[in-house]
Amino acid sequence: MDEVLRYAADGARIANEECFDVIYAHDWLSFGAGVEAKKATGKPLIVQVHATEFDRGGGNNVNQEVYEIERAGMHAADVVVAVSELTKNIIVEKYGVDANKVKVVYNGIDEATAPESNGMLPRLRTLKKAGYKLVLFLGRITLQKGPDYFVKVAKRVCDQDPKVLFIMSGSGDMECQMMDLSARLGIADKMLFTGFVSGGDRHEAYEVADLFIMPSVSEPFGITALEAMRMDVPVIVSKQSGVAETVKHALKVDFWDVEDTANKILGVLMHPGIKDTLTKHANREAATMTWDKAARKVDNIIELLLKSTVQ
Repeated sequence: MDEVLRYAADGARIANEECFDVIYAHDWLSFGAGVEAKKATGKPLIVQVHATEFDRGGGNNVNQEVYEIERAGMHAADVVVAVSELTKNIIVEKYGVDANKVKVVYNGIDEATAPESNGMLPRLRTLKKAGYKLVLFLGRITLQKGPDYFVKVAKRVCDQDPKVLFIMSGSGDMECQMMDLSARLGIADKMLFTGFVSGGDRHEAYEVADLFIMPSVSEPFGITALEAMRMDVPVIVSKQSGVAETVKHALKVDFWDVEDTANKILGVLMHPGIKDTLTKHANREAATMTWDKAARKVDNIIELLLKSTVQ
């Protein structure tokens, strides 16, 4: 926490040296600095919540010290920006923040999100040519992202169709645990662990996938789903995610419902018509959700806040 306190001190110092109209802090590491800057200048404070302790802990194992910092920052702020209604509800219910001061601004993507493929994952294309269908998980392999449900779903699907392979791209504290679970379920030969991927490799993973799945236990938004949609990949997302609120052309499941998820995966892979319908409309839908659109909403929030403080 020493680093957090240093940020707070730096925030107060910068506030005394710089001229600005509003203070804007993102997530708990900068909330202390934002609060101190507000105290030093009297300027209005906006805090943006990209994820809460309840998300990071999958609803459990909340770090009380981090929670208190989050709560203090939200209560000190004049406006709290949440990345989804899901996050807003957590802020109101778990942190006791007035719902009227919480504004929702959904995330977006742009053309720079997924650079061109560099062909560095040739094995995946080889598997495609051999007739395998590839189902992709891409993200941190942590409790929040539901990787254990992904592996359990893989078991159900592979029992029905041995020509389906599951790609787990990412790294995290549960990576070795997921490898062990795959082995215990007897599907180690059906699971591919690529490790962390970025840039062209990330693009390549989307490009070869037949289906993308985001089984998050608690996902404030879920930009990866939009990335997949823009790459013409059909998507299944957890209902416990912010992106599920915003997209119509994605299949939605409860993260814990392994059977329903497996059935939807098999439905997409076995029926080309379902896949074609999803991808046709999903690409256009994702294209409308841009960072520029999100930025304009934030600008409007700032403008209204400044007008209210003048009055």
